[in-house]
Amino acid sequence: QVQLVESGGGSVQAGGSLRLACATSGFAISTARMAWFRQAPGKEREGVAVIRGDGRTTHYADSVKGRFTISKDNAENTLHLQMNGLQPEDTAMYYCAADMTWVPPSRVFSDVAYSYWGQGTQVTVSS
Repeated sequence: QVQLVESGGGSVQAGGSLRLACATSGFAISTARMAWFRQAPGKEREGVAVIRGDGRTTHYADSVKGRFTISKDNAENTLHLQMNGLQPEDTAMYYCAADMTWVPPSRVFSDVAYSYWGQGTQVTVSS
């Protein structure tokens, strides 16, 4: 049974940093396309960062490029999101997602391209 459990959220001031983790089980993270999505109140869920099964190919939303870094630890079956330079507009529930299929770059930020989801961890950034 596939499970994804996020942790590491919290409240920080603008300019601060957080490191999110997604502990996985039931599949080999080394073969999966993994992603972080976020959803702010009243807004649609949006893709933030994606890392492909090879562990080297990454994609980032323009809004987080240069500030966020996605990585995965295959030995620990854990996905991470290092978030630096946080801003109030980064406030949202952050979700970990996984899928075992390949999709073109144009679809990596589509939430329907992911079969498995975690419950989310809240990130709140104050000004």
